[in-house]
Amino acid sequence: MKNEKAVVVFSGGQDSTTCLFWALSKFGEVATVTFDYGQRHAAEIEHAQAIAEELQVPFKILDMKLINQLSANALTRNDIPVEQQDGELPSTFVPGRNHLFLSFAAVYAQAIGARHLITGVSEADFSGYPDCRDTFIKSLNVTLNLAMDAQFVLHTPLVWRDKAEVWALSDELGALDFVREKTLTCYNGIPSSGCGDCPACRLRNAGLEAYLKAKSEGAAV
Repeated sequence: MKNEKAVVVFSGGQDSTTCLFWALSKFGEVATVTFDYGQRHAAEIEHAQAIAEELQVPFKILDMKLINQLSANALTRNDIPVEQQDGELPSTFVPGRNHLFLSFAAVYAQAIGARHLITGVSEADFSGYPDCRDTFIKSLNVTLNLAMDAQFVLHTPLVWRDKAEVWALSDELGALDFVREKTLTCYNGIPSSGCGDCPACRLRNAGLEAYLKAKSEGAAV
């Protein structure tokens, strides 16, 4: 695949940055696309751009704030707490987000002559989000190809990995310290290990702790 071009759906967080390093190891040309959907913290976009610039890959921002006119969620509204009730989707779920983002990423990919799309969805650590499931990605891949008369391939290198395994992959790619220090996953907009209290931080930090413990003991993750 070294002679082919890919687009990474990119947020500057742990998962998408690991996917970016994965893509750089697989494809000859890699571009990134990020989305301004009115997220609480503009720092997310700033981190994504800084990472793309440091790794010298093209960076494209698409305006998707229209999505906020259709739903209310904790990722775009400061007055909605980050929480999850038993049997319900987390308040951070943005309905249709991955569907829309991947569809627009495909339009961008076609415009720049890229056939491969990479996204960091995970069904192992997906908080119940329906648009992080493998079945959704496979279905959308077929739909995009039919809708655009294209031969896109959607790659999900993290889909069956829990957070410890995502850290293991970043280490395999020689990017553990980079991802650990320079990404932003925290729902409160704090980079690196974040606030330590929100669900995203707890998941990220517990995964790192588990991976480092297994590594120090010589155990496979």
